Amino acid sequence: MLKQYDVLILGSGTAGQSMALRLADHLRVALVTKRELADSASNWAQGGIAAVLDTTDSIEAHIQDTFVAGAGLCNPKSTRFVVENGKRAIEWLIDRGVPFTREADSELGYHLTREGGHSHRRIIHAADATGAAVQATLGDHVRNHPNIDIYDHHIAVDLVVGDKVGHPGAGCLGAYVLDIVNDRVVTFSAQHTVLATGGTGKVYLYTTNPDVATGDGVAMAWRAGCRVGNMEFIQFHPTCLYHPQAKSFLISEAVRGEGGLLKLPDGTRFMPEHDAREELAPRDIVARAIDFEMKKRGIDCVYLDISHKPADWLRGHFPNIYARCLELGIDITREPIPVVPAAHYSCGGIVTDLSARTDVPGLYAVGESACTGLHGANRLASNSLLECLVFGEAAAKDILSKQHLPAPKLPDWDESRVTDADEEIVIAHNWAELRRFMWDYVGIVRTTKRLRRAQHRIRLLEREINEFYSNFRISNDLIELRNLVVTADLIVRCALRRKESRGLHHSRDYPEMLPRARDTVLRPATPKGLAR
Repeated sequence: MLKQYDVLILGSGTAGQSMALRLADHLRVALVTKRELADSASNWAQGGIAAVLDTTDSIEAHIQDTFVAGAGLCNPKSTRFVVENGKRAIEWLIDRGVPFTREADSELGYHLTREGGHSHRRIIHAADATGAAVQATLGDHVRNHPNIDIYDHHIAVDLVVGDKVGHPGAGCLGAYVLDIVNDRVVTFSAQHTVLATGGTGKVYLYTTNPDVATGDGVAMAWRAGCRVGNMEFIQFHPTCLYHPQAKSFLISEAVRGEGGLLKLPDGTRFMPEHDAREELAPRDIVARAIDFEMKKRGIDCVYLDISHKPADWLRGHFPNIYARCLELGIDITREPIPVVPAAHYSCGGIVTDLSARTDVPGLYAVGESACTGLHGANRLASNSLLECLVFGEAAAKDILSKQHLPAPKLPDWDESRVTDADEEIVIAHNWAELRRFMWDYVGIVRTTKRLRRAQHRIRLLEREINEFYSNFRISNDLIELRNLVVTADLIVRCALRRKESRGLHHSRDYPEMLPRARDTVLRPATPKGLAR
């Protein structure tokens, strides 16, 4: 089962789909997605895309806001590169028909909203479901392009590294991919492979991420020999809907941007006690404030109240949030919304350059799986989709500039020495244990003792999972669990190295911020390549 392409893209979010479209007029592209084309964190993004589009705004202001949110750790070159290319990225989306919310009397012709950490209104959006609008529009183009083949219900097992398959020095040559429906491993051979696999949220018990966010790209790149960086910076979104029937439903940052107030159960506001910017403080500060108030008072949630706004205005600006809350018996025009923090975004990932290249030749990383330097120690709201678009374009340009060679023939996946699993329940138990102790020990506020406990548990799980992987036929759940435990290990290792509190990493043992900001970069001892 060998499939040969010019470019193999793993992941179908905004980064993966936009790259596929930029490449497909010139090259044959395989787009591999674990579920359906729209199943990605991009599709769940509510707020919008940050870009300098208004004449009262400026490139320097957007850069400064990003630096402030990033707690001094943002890479200046990367940040400027993204911000300066932001307007063109938005124009590219508009040209493809993305239905951003219009405003007839504005200079731009589109409504711009403001979110926490931004000094200007610069968030272009499609009501409160921007990601879904972008994904639907790009998805239509992807499905109709003759040079793009979509492989849904496929999950990458591992990257194929040249040194391990008789092509020394060749870098990444493709990937082994499990066809979930037919339960067989397919070999994808490609001159260029792109990791657009999204984030790591499912390593935590509570997350706003979709179920597919299992750190696959980070884990595969680490095994292939890539550096990873800043994995300790996990952004916990402050306002995830707290309701027993609501799974991972996000209450957009824009609700606070448009005047929503955070309150205790008795109706008292608490953000003025924590930060001068109050509800418009960056996400890490708001999440810690909520966490502090919940633990201090022994309450299960706090409340986000925007009911003081006109009802028609709320239904027009937040139609999806209004409808979903109403389904659950919460009328946001009359009452506050119960919310809790939840793991939302990974600011670290696979170390890349300004062309999205990794340490392994032929391998690129874009979107949340990458560590470009843009987000620093805390992502500024609505910079993530912008990063996907700008680095997707940069990677596509780099790929198109290369001399194109035939994809090499690669050996088939070898499962001659494995058997069917005898106890699948082991996978479920290990998954539950991992997510629980990551939430308890590696959450919003950390201590060295908690991190060491988590590391010890990870070591035990790693041995058990690797033994299981080596002896039994693979499954979707086993692949994801194997990647999650690697991702958890990288998060904890980075957290233990940071002897300070900065941005999203808050340590009780090291409460102060050091005078100089440094990245946390891990290097694999030796590329592990293929495990079989």
